[in-house]
Amino acid sequence: MRVGDNFSKNLHKLGYYSGNAVRSLVPRAYWQWQCDLLMSEYEAMTGERRAAIDARVAYYNRLSNPFTLPATAEPAGDFTFAGKSSAYCFDFRNLIQCFPRNRKVDYQFGDVTEIPNEPRFVKSRPVRRDASNRNSVLLKLNSVRHYQFVEDPTPFRQKKPLAVWRGKSNRQHRIEFATRFNDHPLCDIGCTQHKEPAPQPYHKDFMSIEEQLQHQFVVSVEGIDVATNLKWIMASNSLCLMRRPRFETWFMEGSLVPGYHYVELADDHSDLPEKVRYYQNHPEQAEAIIANANRYVEKFFDQQMEQTIALLVIQKYLHLSGQEVYDLPRLKAG
Repeated sequence: MRVGDNFSKNLHKLGYYSGNAVRSLVPRAYWQWQCDLLMSEYEAMTGERRAAIDARVAYYNRLSNPFTLPATAEPAGDFTFAGKSSAYCFDFRNLIQCFPRNRKVDYQFGDVTEIPNEPRFVKSRPVRRDASNRNSVLLKLNSVRHYQFVEDPTPFRQKKPLAVWRGKSNRQHRIEFATRFNDHPLCDIGCTQHKEPAPQPYHKDFMSIEEQLQHQFVVSVEGIDVATNLKWIMASNSLCLMRRPRFETWFMEGSLVPGYHYVELADDHSDLPEKVRYYQNHPEQAEAIIANANRYVEKFFDQQMEQTIALLVIQKYLHLSGQEVYDLPRLKAG
């Protein structure tokens, strides 16, 4: 690995953890006051912005009926970092500290790929069109890993006309993908060495985000749950290619439209060369999809809106579990 490859990543982490260290020194009462201000502004909203907020709250929290909290639920005031990932803890604490200490919440951190039996806050869940994943209530967790963006000043037509991908060999479908296209002339694709005791034919050197974005086509391949690179690809001037998502997070991967936000690949990625050739020959179509993807990502940069939505997602959970928060607006179920 070359010196400097991880500079932007490390700088991003430093800003995240140092910012949260400072935030932890601020009294809880201040954050509850900030929450009241956001909720007052939400109550005063009308029109398109409020409709967009309500739609996202309904997407993340699909619960519609009252429920009884399980024994695993704990008071927000008792939440600790002990034995848990700090990246998840900071994000979760920054939200629940806006609510009274005695309000109980249930949560599961990590790459969650199954739907819990009881309503629970999670980072990820399986995509289900019929809302049968309603017990998986999404919050923006582990944001330091999943929401890293870089500037991309290079227009699509000035990039290398190749498809690129780098990722851990932590799933068999990733290994099969890297093996299939390791030496393909239209691709620069490979796994970085993960837990293998020795180098493998499908291994390639690490490549930074900035280096990957010198290519016209960047492939997004899910790992344990979602693909970490999807957000920065869609915010760039490169075209995102991927098979239809199986899992979704705060980024609402399940709402992405193939052919509009990204180029859909076959389940086994076998049509990757065909899709690359097509969009090499139709750059105006590639640029239209890239523009749609850029617009999709923009809403996640509005931090006030992001905070308001997250607080309303939690408020809806508290309301349906019989825990009223009278100084916050009551959100209708469903």
